[in-house]
Amino acid sequence: MRTMRTEERSQLAEPPNDAGAARRRRPRPRDDRRAAWLFLIPALAGFVIFYGYPTVRGIWYSLTDYNLLSDPTFVGGDNYAQIVRDPQFWHSLGVTGYYVVINIGSQLLLGLLLAALMHRLTRSVALRAMLLLPWLVPNVTVGLLWIWLLDADLGFVNHLLKALGLGTVGFFVSPDWAMPTIGLVNTWAYTGYTALLLYAGMLQIPPHLYESAALDGAGELRMFRSVTLPMLRPVLALVLVVSLIGSFQIFDTVAVAAGGRGASSAIRVIYYFIYQQAFQYFHMGYASAAALLLALILGVLTVVQLRLLRASRSDLA
Repeated sequence: MRTMRTEERSQLAEPPNDAGAARRRRPRPRDDRRAAWLFLIPALAGFVIFYGYPTVRGIWYSLTDYNLLSDPTFVGGDNYAQIVRDPQFWHSLGVTGYYVVINIGSQLLLGLLLAALMHRLTRSVALRAMLLLPWLVPNVTVGLLWIWLLDADLGFVNHLLKALGLGTVGFFVSPDWAMPTIGLVNTWAYTGYTALLLYAGMLQIPPHLYESAALDGAGELRMFRSVTLPMLRPVLALVLVVSLIGSFQIFDTVAVAAGGRGASSAIRVIYYFIYQQAFQYFHMGYASAAALLLALILGVLTVVQLRLLRASRSDLA
């Protein structure tokens, strides 16, 4: 009996031969890393060709004296030292900051208002398509359209002001009106896109939060302040970062407003300053150094924004 029990225990402890053979025949997990790299190669090649190589070349040019007509001459950090002492660079940066405040402030407020109205009142696809239409129009076309509308002599807006007895305004000519006008023109062009991004974020907010707030007697403004804004923080961080980088890259509307005469100091943003240094004065090394300093400034501002808004932590989780 003892021998039989020992044999039974050994049979229970050892798996059958067919099970062991099945485990040995089980295929190993498929390694798809090679296929993944094959799919990534076109994107990586495009990144290296169109971003990596120009960046390295721009860093090299920023350390040289280069005018497109002769070979680059290495000058070390002289371009950077000259930029730090250049009042025009800092003035252009200040003008750009002024534009950024106008553009981001107006875009964010109007975008939040439109997104909240769509989220709480209507979810019409036709309305969303209409909001996106100005964003789809090229910036040069937007600039030309508003130059015609705001022209001091022939523009519809100034004719309307004359009819009201208010007199004409040189929107793109006056030093006081030029930059606010450009900021509001781009606000008109990009607010719809910003509103759709914020609207998409609002759709991710659980509806039961609004139901609970309504049961507690909260009105729409209280729900927007206590529910929508806190839950929308990650999307707001994305919108602010994208808007900040895009606002610092303003160029085409300023170039159209300048009309080939050269931008005045009131609207000479940093991108236009870099363009002038590179393609009007042929100071390619100096322009490259200014562009790299601008990239560094944008990187620092982006990191600060993400840290302050705690964008890596979502309240939707």
